Amino acid sequence: MADIQAFRGWRYDLAKAGSLSDLVAPPYDVIDSQQQAQLYDQSPYNVTRLILNRGDDLLGDQTVYDRAAEHLKRWRRDDILVEENVGTVYVYHQTFEHEGQSITRRGFIARTKLEPFGSGTIYPHEQTHSAAKEDRFKLMAACQANLSPIFGIYPDPDNVAQEALESAIQDRTPLTAIDDHGVRHEMWMLTDANAIAAAANLLGSVPMYIADGHHRYETSCAIRDHRRQVEEIDGEHPADYTMMMCVSMHDPGMVVLPTHRLFRQIKPLTSADLIASFGDAFTCEVAGQGIHQADSVWEAIVVEDRQSTLGFYCRQDDTWVLARLSEQGATTLQELAPDQSEEWRDLGVSILHKLAIEKLLGYSDLPSPCYVHDIPEVIGRLTHGDTAGRDATGQEGDGGAFELACLVMPATLDHVQAISENGERMPAKSTYFYPKLLSGLVINPLQ
Repeated sequence: MADIQAFRGWRYDLAKAGSLSDLVAPPYDVIDSQQQAQLYDQSPYNVTRLILNRGDDLLGDQTVYDRAAEHLKRWRRDDILVEENVGTVYVYHQTFEHEGQSITRRGFIARTKLEPFGSGTIYPHEQTHSAAKEDRFKLMAACQANLSPIFGIYPDPDNVAQEALESAIQDRTPLTAIDDHGVRHEMWMLTDANAIAAAANLLGSVPMYIADGHHRYETSCAIRDHRRQVEEIDGEHPADYTMMMCVSMHDPGMVVLPTHRLFRQIKPLTSADLIASFGDAFTCEVAGQGIHQADSVWEAIVVEDRQSTLGFYCRQDDTWVLARLSEQGATTLQELAPDQSEEWRDLGVSILHKLAIEKLLGYSDLPSPCYVHDIPEVIGRLTHGDTAGRDATGQEGDGGAFELACLVMPATLDHVQAISENGERMPAKSTYFYPKLLSGLVINPLQ
């Protein structure tokens, strides 16, 4: 059962630190170097100095993680960050525009008892990378705090748990921040023990799926295990918990965006080359010429509404190809991934990476692609080429042109639930839950 509890978080004293909008930041892994500089300039107390320190004025053998911990310690000492007087749950709303409508996603931030994946009712759904976990371990170990919430989702068809908390914050004024995408973030501090207990009891019998923050969840488990090696701690130590944003899978504000791929270090190929390589694994048709045909190709994919329909762009002849998985392709994928479930093999991203890229095109060790979530950005990236250095999706760009791109349908919440409960993990970046949670609204100390 998911063990959800209130905690005494650290929050900015806005009278000393300034506007909350100037203090918060998106998750570290979507901040590129330009946005990092902008966030640094917004305020000397912006949380980016903690979650993605750029290493200004390092002394001796000091690391960026040491520097982040130094900032955190000083902000606590100077009461820039202050601790709650009592255990608190943080009700968190995000209001945003999507497809011409104003939508609000509702959830709450609490601390959640850590469970190793596969041993309880907390499930991952995506693969993780060791380098990212090592990076977050060094930061968490230095700061001894959860600086950003993990995003968890749970089944609750009638949203009963959230409503128990909503009823307790009526007529209260929230803290508010506006991010650079125009998303309005509102947070209420809830200390009503009865409302918190009601929500915790309701969640105690349901599974929790990690929607975002897999690396940080696994890092929290590693920090707990490391702490147990060096000292005796009981199961109620702060390090036995992690900070999590909990959102009902049935909340009206749940939006999952597609994550299209622009591939790096692919050799130039024409649409004819692509179709020949795919052979009888896909039924292919040329869907238009010119980068701006991305709009019509994506519209065709959305209308079909099938994970197995992919849209490819070949720079060599400036041509788009619609590729639909054939029965032979499905059979080949089953042979390539016999231990994976049918649900896993039905995913567009599984079909793309395991069958199209690795098997048919022969690329088994490509660098991470550039991930983009809307068609205007696909068009812009294909037109102007890759960035050099860290891009806005946390990947390392090489500054070259993208020879191949793919438009792919997003995984659904049903996919997340089914594949998680099968004990499997989707390929990385299979889902993009929009909008991202802010860092800096509250910090969970691990001491």
